[in-house]
Amino acid sequence: MALFKNTNISFETKNGDTVIGNEAYFQGTLTAKGSLRIDGRVDGSIVDAKIVTVGKSGKVKGDISCEICYVCGEVKGNITALDHVEALAGSRVDGDLRSPRIMLEEGALFNGNCSMDPGAAKGAERQPQQQAKNAK
Repeated sequence: MALFKNTNISFETKNGDTVIGNEAYFQGTLTAKGSLRIDGRVDGSIVDAKIVTVGKSGKVKGDISCEICYVCGEVKGNITALDHVEALAGSRVDGDLRSPRIMLEEGALFNGNCSMDPGAAKGAERQPQQQAKNAK
């Protein structure tokens, strides 16, 4: 008798989602090529992600560099997004925002500076990549 009757189970990683759960703690630089959801705690930088979502219970102490960033929890650090940053009601951001589009919902707390220059976010993302190419 087989424990698992369905042997055609497949795990697809097309979307590349990474989840840091409520009880999880991560320290260091986190490089995520796909989407990243943080419901736990991250102490360190987040780089290369497409979409970063900081959930209501999520806390990030470090800089975030991505394409799109949604903040529902707490971020203490700078956020650089190529497309846009959204701070939703009940969120708290202590740091600078750099993105072509920045949206702060009523009820979000924000302490820092904003830069909405479309070239600034792209230039900040290309700089580390260009340095890596020059190092080779």
